[in-house]
Amino acid sequence: MLDEIREQPRALERTLAEELRRLPRFQRAVEKQRPKLIVLVARGTSDNAAQFGRYLLEITTGIPVSLAAPSVATLYEAPIDYSGALVIAISQSGESTDTNFVLERAKARGAVTVGITNEKDSTLAHLAEHTLLVRAGKEKSVAATKTFTGQVLLFYLIACALGAKLRRDDLERIPQTAADALSLEQEVAALSERYRFMRHAVVVGRGLNYANAFEFALKMMETCYVVAERFSSADFLHGPIAMAEQSFPVFAFAPPGVTWPSIRETIDKLRAVDAEIVAITDPGNREIARNATRIIRLPKKLDEVMTPIPYIIPAQLFAAHLAAQKGLNPDQPRTLNKVTRTL
Repeated sequence: MLDEIREQPRALERTLAEELRRLPRFQRAVEKQRPKLIVLVARGTSDNAAQFGRYLLEITTGIPVSLAAPSVATLYEAPIDYSGALVIAISQSGESTDTNFVLERAKARGAVTVGITNEKDSTLAHLAEHTLLVRAGKEKSVAATKTFTGQVLLFYLIACALGAKLRRDDLERIPQTAADALSLEQEVAALSERYRFMRHAVVVGRGLNYANAFEFALKMMETCYVVAERFSSADFLHGPIAMAEQSFPVFAFAPPGVTWPSIRETIDKLRAVDAEIVAITDPGNREIARNATRIIRLPKKLDEVMTPIPYIIPAQLFAAHLAAQKGLNPDQPRTLNKVTRTL
């Protein structure tokens, strides 16, 4: 897991170079038939990437986005009309049974289909009309890391194909921002020791980093066996914050920008009960030092839209090092396999 976390800058660089070159074909297709709706279908870590995709695509293109519930098709066999829709399936292996089933049904019912996968010869890659490949190389750890950030990167490219005003220079800087985040590994490893006996935690984020709250919590659950709840900061204030008490650990994604006031309100209420707040942020957030108990601060200021990939990397590192602190093997979590097939 640690090796694959460290491989991310190079994997992102490869993915960006290759898929930018291949993107025009997909762009011509969506320009010819602009979708009225986008539907994303995935499971597990890929579903967290889809959650990011939902926010990014709606914010930057104005097209409404829905997250599919696979059981609607696989169990209830509902005949959904996908005419005019773009359906995007996301799967690290490309062999997720229900994800592929939904994509196949959507294609038969009028959708333009896209597959995002790390495996070019997978079932998903052959099913989809358009395939975008994560160029991460073989991922051996059960806990997905480099494929997650690769999937997130590909959503930026999909947004560009749909007309999003994202600067190419900003996209080309993503591998370097990932490398900058990796420079925090020693600091994050030292911090993880404090939480060696942690059994419960909460992770909060909002907007473009809401998906990161889900992904960080998932990594702590599957590699460290920590019961990690994840919330939008807004939802957290609507009730679950009542569980917080003195020394209760809360991890917060706290970029500067439009989501900061909501995150700040959440942190302020947590401080009132002496909870322990670990914030992931960057130098653009000058207020955070007055709010959080502990801070993981990236080296460089980032625009909020570009924070999700570099912000998740310290979280991945934290989970991997915390697992080691607990004497666990993050590469082989109990009862889990690399490829999960469900219907």
